Amino acid sequence: MKLRIKESQNGLPALTVKTGGLGKTLRRDWFLYAILVPFVLWYILFAFKPMYGLQIAFKDYSVFQGIAGSPWAGFSHFETFLQSDYFLRVLKNTLLISLYSLLFAFPAPILLALLLNDVKNAMFKKMVQTITYLPHFISVVVVCGIVTNLLAPGNGIVNLLLEQLGFEKIYFLAVPEYFRTIFISMGIWQEMGFSAIIYIAALAGINTDLYEAAVVDGANKWKRMLNVTLPGILPTIMIMLILKIGSLLEVGYEAIILLYQPATYETADVINSYVYREGILNGRYDMATAVGLFNSVVGLLLIVISNRLSKKYTGNGLW
Repeated sequence: MKLRIKESQNGLPALTVKTGGLGKTLRRDWFLYAILVPFVLWYILFAFKPMYGLQIAFKDYSVFQGIAGSPWAGFSHFETFLQSDYFLRVLKNTLLISLYSLLFAFPAPILLALLLNDVKNAMFKKMVQTITYLPHFISVVVVCGIVTNLLAPGNGIVNLLLEQLGFEKIYFLAVPEYFRTIFISMGIWQEMGFSAIIYIAALAGINTDLYEAAVVDGANKWKRMLNVTLPGILPTIMIMLILKIGSLLEVGYEAIILLYQPATYETADVINSYVYREGILNGRYDMATAVGLFNSVVGLLLIVISNRLSKKYTGNGLW
């Protein structure tokens, strides 16, 4: 690294730093770049290389002919999906489940973080944090098994309680009207505590002098939360909201496949579960790839639009 003094535009001397070449930088910080190697390889192998297979969406794919040998079909698979009877149903269910998640699941970790931030007993606070974020590490299969057993029509705890209270037993997982509530509630229970960690970290970064100044001005807890706490974590909330909006159509199909059944397709069938049935069960890989690509393109557009709106109205964004 060399220091040079050169004349700036206003005639005053300016100090500039000139680093060595790229090779010198690599030799000096080789250990930092070595840490990046596994992540770069992971993205190349599992994120960028599979993009080669996206051309299946534009072909009449045959397993025996391979990707290169399969004839081109243009946008016929996209047209078939958009004109099918399933399109409106899966799009409606995907959007409704995602919007309900934004309304109920997205604020849940924020509320939990705000509540824990006011807890003075450190032992109780750690215990609540541990209990709430442990479900995140439980497999989706196990969680769905727990939900299925709790709501079982014969010996499920919920139905046994209903029976004791004098009500009739209900087969919850077979009633279309209950599916979205069950799915979103399960997601809140599993992810609320883990997602709250991000907001707890953001709360820890707020300058305590702001709270002291608010107390001096006579602000109560509610006003301190509105005028100090929420503005302090607003950038974090906006970034998480943009990411959530970007994945608006990416409803977790694993849990849906484990919970839904033909009786609840009306309200439970989403785009990803349709892709699973078309690709894995029916072997229509070209159609499944086309629907998945459509889903990804819409998600990308939603991220770009939400990021621009966030930058315009709040000044915060992903880029």
